[in-house]
Amino acid sequence: MSRDHVQSAERSAAEAPPAALNGVETPFLELLARGASADAYEQPVLLARAEGRPAETIGALERAKLLALRVRAELEGRRRREAELSALFETAHDLAGLRDLDAVLKAIVQRARSLLGTDVAYLSLNDPERGDTYMRVTEGSVAARFQQLRLGMGEGLGGLVAQTARPYVTDDYFKDGRFQHTRTIDAGVRDEGLVAILGVPLMLGHHVIGVLFAADRRARVFEREQIALLGSFAALAAAAIDTANLLTETRSALAGLERANEIIRDRSAVIERASDVHDRLAELVLRGGGVHDVAAAVSQVLDGTVEFTEAADTAAAPLEASRAEGHAVRHEDDWIAAVTAGGELLGALVLRGHPGLDPVDQLTLERAAMVTSLLLLARRSAADAEQRVRGELLDDLLDARDRDPRLLRERASRLHADLDSTHVVLAARLDGPAADAEQEAAARRRLGAAASHLAATRHGLAAARDGGTVLLLPLTSGDTATDLARRTARHLGTAVHEPVTVGASAPVRDLAAHPDHVAAGYAEGRRCLEALRLLGRAGDGAAAEDFGFLGLLLAGDRDIAGFVDRTIGQVVAYDERRGTDLVRTLDAYFTCGMSPARTKDALHVHVNTVAQRLERVGRLLGDDWQDPARALEIQLALRLHRLSAPAQH
Repeated sequence: MSRDHVQSAERSAAEAPPAALNGVETPFLELLARGASADAYEQPVLLARAEGRPAETIGALERAKLLALRVRAELEGRRRREAELSALFETAHDLAGLRDLDAVLKAIVQRARSLLGTDVAYLSLNDPERGDTYMRVTEGSVAARFQQLRLGMGEGLGGLVAQTARPYVTDDYFKDGRFQHTRTIDAGVRDEGLVAILGVPLMLGHHVIGVLFAADRRARVFEREQIALLGSFAALAAAAIDTANLLTETRSALAGLERANEIIRDRSAVIERASDVHDRLAELVLRGGGVHDVAAAVSQVLDGTVEFTEAADTAAAPLEASRAEGHAVRHEDDWIAAVTAGGELLGALVLRGHPGLDPVDQLTLERAAMVTSLLLLARRSAADAEQRVRGELLDDLLDARDRDPRLLRERASRLHADLDSTHVVLAARLDGPAADAEQEAAARRRLGAAASHLAATRHGLAAARDGGTVLLLPLTSGDTATDLARRTARHLGTAVHEPVTVGASAPVRDLAAHPDHVAAGYAEGRRCLEALRLLGRAGDGAAAEDFGFLGLLLAGDRDIAGFVDRTIGQVVAYDERRGTDLVRTLDAYFTCGMSPARTKDALHVHVNTVAQRLERVGRLLGDDWQDPARALEIQLALRLHRLSAPAQH
């Protein structure tokens, strides 16, 4: 309500006869004092009429009511303007101490939504690179598609605001034909349930950089004061973005100057370091140093931690990029330089926790990788004889030529292998396509070299056989034959850059005393290998235990007890602990065609008892125990358990 109206009402009240207003304003003053709603101002008039007061009194109350309502409107307007000014002041204060642009923009959108009393407020910014605009901040939004909207320039109400650089408001978005509707925008607005939308431009000079919106999920008319208020918030948002951009540019310029200054100061030190590392690497090559000696020397020069890592233990993407480009590649906070020789990937030199690397230092790391490859080739040449010896020992074990346990242990000990520990026999074969016989032979040589290197590092044995490779690797505590097969498939595949399929035997023991176990394990591993290839699992690794009841056909020793235990062992153990009859119930359930009704007749129990037992079985075996494939394995295990029961007694 305007000040002129309030003054006119006050003059009317003053011109009224004293008796007419004397005392009637009291209830309205009380309503004003406690900030009552507008509806409450009717109560004194209604009460006077109900009491039969004179017409003069009622008329005076009506005039006092109108005057009080106008005063109330004026007070509310002042409070609203104070709140708006306070919000603008707080936003300006946030802008003055700008630290986080997102936090400032979110505060602007939150305050705009609160003061305008809308369901949703949001801010979009233009993306010059993509030529569209995107949601930057939303408040009150509940629809994910709406929050992720990207609008083409000129599309939607926001496009109209951006084109004209003027505020636009629509009482009903979907009925408004002044702007271009698109399926994507309309779908997002419909998901959010918006109806009335007000948009004002964010201006930097004469350029529109975005739009600030306030929207309701019902029809609404936005007043001129509300449009002006939202425009004030938009101006502050634009100022915040401009300030943040200036701060970013300033910080970037300062950082560039500081970096340039550091480069100038450190140039002489870099040259000295390069000379130092050249001398150290040359000395290492001359005295026959090792890979880790190179890593240690480069660590000192680069003032960081440099490690040699196997190809399988290095991040694949940056390692392949370094190999292809011939340069060190940054990966997160590390630098990776591939160590290659003749197209073969031997490993990598990794500089840890050193994201900012000088170009000269990067070249130093790359030269160190070259020296490492030379040392590895030299070591490989020296190790060829040892690898041949390893292959000969494994060939003898496979063919059971040498039956003297003492001699076998002695030969293995010289190769740092222990035939008394538990091992797994692994059959490995390439599964990548070969263009011709020459390429296939080269691939097999790479597989043999990679397998020999793996066996040497894991204290095992390796040999070429049957167009592939056989490995004898120790099984560590807590590991399984399956784990070892899959890990070996990944390692060899990474080393030769082709899929390698690996079949594993069950664990074998006492190899010195029983070398024939190696041949039996190799036969089992080959059966698993062929099963993987038939199942279309080329490039994977597995043992007989992974194939369920098919593993009984693949396993050399037909581990029936192990299959029964893996399949229904928990049910058998539960019966033994509790004295229950779950195994018999499960057997009867399958015999009766998985019908609880027929099962209860076969067992002479109530159908609820059958249901309770089967529920317990489900908790022990898992929810999928009645799936066809799983049910088949369970029935086979039950049959084998029943057949083996007399022997156990």
